[in-house]
Amino acid sequence: MHLNYKIIFHFFGLLLVFNGGFMLLSTIISLAYDDGVAYEIFLSGITVALLGAVVMVNTRNHKKEMNKREGYLVVAFGWLVMAFSGTLPYLLTNSMDSFTDAFFETMSGYTTTGASILNDIEVLPESVLFWRSMTHWIGGMGIIVLAIAILPLLGIGGMQLFAAEAPGPNNDKLHPRITDTAKRLWLIYFAYTALETLLLSLAGMSFFDAINHAMSTLSTGGFSTKNASLAYWNDAPIIQYIVITFMFLAGTNFVLSYFAFKGRIQKIIKDEEFKLYFKFIAIFTIIVALVIYFYADVSQSSINHPMVLGESESAFRHALFQVLAIVTTTGFVSADYTLWTPFLTVFFFGLMFLGGSAGSTSGGVKVVRHLILIKNGFLEFKRALHPNAVLPLRYNGKSISGDIVFNILGFFILYMLLFITGALVFSMFNIDFKSSVGLSASSLGNVGPALGDFGPVNNYAALPNLAKWWSSFLMLVGRLELFTVLIILTPFFWRKQ
Repeated sequence: MHLNYKIIFHFFGLLLVFNGGFMLLSTIISLAYDDGVAYEIFLSGITVALLGAVVMVNTRNHKKEMNKREGYLVVAFGWLVMAFSGTLPYLLTNSMDSFTDAFFETMSGYTTTGASILNDIEVLPESVLFWRSMTHWIGGMGIIVLAIAILPLLGIGGMQLFAAEAPGPNNDKLHPRITDTAKRLWLIYFAYTALETLLLSLAGMSFFDAINHAMSTLSTGGFSTKNASLAYWNDAPIIQYIVITFMFLAGTNFVLSYFAFKGRIQKIIKDEEFKLYFKFIAIFTIIVALVIYFYADVSQSSINHPMVLGESESAFRHALFQVLAIVTTTGFVSADYTLWTPFLTVFFFGLMFLGGSAGSTSGGVKVVRHLILIKNGFLEFKRALHPNAVLPLRYNGKSISGDIVFNILGFFILYMLLFITGALVFSMFNIDFKSSVGLSASSLGNVGPALGDFGPVNNYAALPNLAKWWSSFLMLVGRLELFTVLIILTPFFWRKQ
């Protein structure tokens, strides 16, 4: 079967038009704040949009059919198209020293990793900071899901793209038509972003800081407009509690938010993944808060302002904030948790492998995969005792097929192999063990802050250029949940069928 290259490039053109349009939004910010780079931002947006329009026009006579192979190519290379074109605002405004740095920052944005090479964020023009947060927001719900919402304009279905974009085991649908599902998800995503922007503004943030942090929170990205991240507002606990609330929502399956708005609360209460996600956060927060309260001095690890409330409130808030920031892979920082005791450093490193819920904007392995692996492990004990018994694995009251279990086992093994390989490659650049494993776990899990020299109060600027490209590759593979990218690297994918 020959690949339908015209439809692939037609879709790339559509993505470029989208990207250019969002860049032009940043031009409005530039004019509003008079930051001096309106022309450069406008030139970036119009160049990308026109390039996309030319590609779309030249490929308009394509076959209105898309198979799985073409879906994988559109998703994997579509993200690269967005990342490469997304560097223009950084390059034309001279905000980055090199193309490598611009690409790293852009890939970190779209994959919602939140790792940065910028040493001084606050000196950047407002429009560049807005574009930086916008890359998070676009990538959060998924570039491809955004495009699926208008696929009827192309006259084709989007199921193949949705499957490639969201290959996890939880495949809930809100509507029989995939385009309507995408629209509903984006409507919820937009509403949450607007609500958080409003609440943060009322809590004392400037409107500019509020909208940037709302986009970073709902995408579980982690880019901030301040060098100290959310620690800048350590003297305003209400701001951090608002961010905590929306980090929790962003790490929850957005389908459950839809059910909540429809009044179907029982669907949420009975959802096994949500219950485990909630329990994980509650238990981990209690553990961290107790260790902080009895063994750590939060004021010593505070990046900016001292705490103004009692020690117990401070311990609880910082524990909950950092547990959510790592579990949901948002990566915001309220304090340098690597100074809280060696136990908590290792503890947070372990949380980098957890991830939020399937169907959320978070990265990582995802709670549902851990849940099914745990259930399957217990079933194996029972099967050892009762080899002739029929013991189906159930999730949310339904039997899970063996294929899904094997897929999850394969995913987990591949994830750990990639993590080990990632750390080995980083170590080849003379990066120490602690920093290498932290970089690999953080990049692959789209977390942001790592360990060692690249911990929560540092950035990735010191990485050698080749290491930045390797980190970018791990971010992309992790964001698209391994198979979507890695399958393209296999020889049988390209064989004629």
